Amino acid sequence: MATINPAFGKELKKYGSVNFNACYNCGNCTAVCSLSTTENSFPREMVRLSALGLEEEIQSSLKPWECYYCGECTTYCPQEANPGELMMSLRRYLTAKYDWTGLSGLLYKSLPVSIAAFVLVLVGVMAFALSVNFELETLLHVGHRFEMIAIGTIGLVILLPNIIRMWNYTILKPGVKVPFKKYVSSLGELFVHMFTQKRALGCDDNQKRWFEHLILVFGYLSLLFTTVFLNWFSTPSVFVQIFGYVVSAVVFVVTIDFVSGRMKKNREVNKHSQPSDWFFVIWLFLMGFTAFVVRLFIDFDWLESNKWLYIAHFTVLAQWALLIVPFGKWTHFLYRSFAMYFAKLKE
Repeated sequence: MATINPAFGKELKKYGSVNFNACYNCGNCTAVCSLSTTENSFPREMVRLSALGLEEEIQSSLKPWECYYCGECTTYCPQEANPGELMMSLRRYLTAKYDWTGLSGLLYKSLPVSIAAFVLVLVGVMAFALSVNFELETLLHVGHRFEMIAIGTIGLVILLPNIIRMWNYTILKPGVKVPFKKYVSSLGELFVHMFTQKRALGCDDNQKRWFEHLILVFGYLSLLFTTVFLNWFSTPSVFVQIFGYVVSAVVFVVTIDFVSGRMKKNREVNKHSQPSDWFFVIWLFLMGFTAFVVRLFIDFDWLESNKWLYIAHFTVLAQWALLIVPFGKWTHFLYRSFAMYFAKLKE
């Protein structure tokens, strides 16, 4: 028997939903959605479930992740119920539900808490820099070690348990029976979507946005690989140095376009930006930009007299690794990929 949560609508508003109760179930949103099919239709179903407060059914659904927010549903909604933003809000809500620490929900719902968390990380980095007397070699060494440790720790302690919780909500609790062989044979779906987000190509007029996301994913992963595994800031390899310059430039150039779009609000997807959206694009830009400039200062032997620059980069890196990756919008990249994988398992 379905359980209704009368307060669910109010809860969703904390995650950014806008006026979804205005929906009168006309179905325009589903009709215009190029990703919606007869067998797998949305977003109307999600709007109705949200309006009725059927929280458990939403938690077990993968449909919020199957939406790539082209914005057409909102554009053609006669009631201005904004179904596109509701789907985005549901993704934030589900991110919070999957997170065993509860921090995602706190950061999504409270800007003061988010700011306090970013300030706390800043204070921690400054305290560490002070403790080593701002010695550059130590800062560079610890910064590199931090990246390696953070990747492993965040992945194993936070993200992996959260993915298991997602699997529990969407596969185990609904009673979906999946043979072990299918878990293995469907893994390709996970990696294809993780690296290409190919489903987004099904959205009308979304090719440019998809291509930018593709470039950004490969640029970000390449920058991560270059700085962590190839030790870009210390390597003598000219090839690695040049490659690092290229991928860091790609990251901050592409994110400039994303930031510009959100500022101009020139597309439906950019009209209702939440703080988590801004944190994601701005910190991604800062990470690429500061990495580029730090390496430049190393090459010109300017960094010793400008240690503040590396401390700024280290701060951005720590805030990204400790807040945005495990608890912010970065997780959407991960959960969406697993949603495509789990959807394949359900077939």
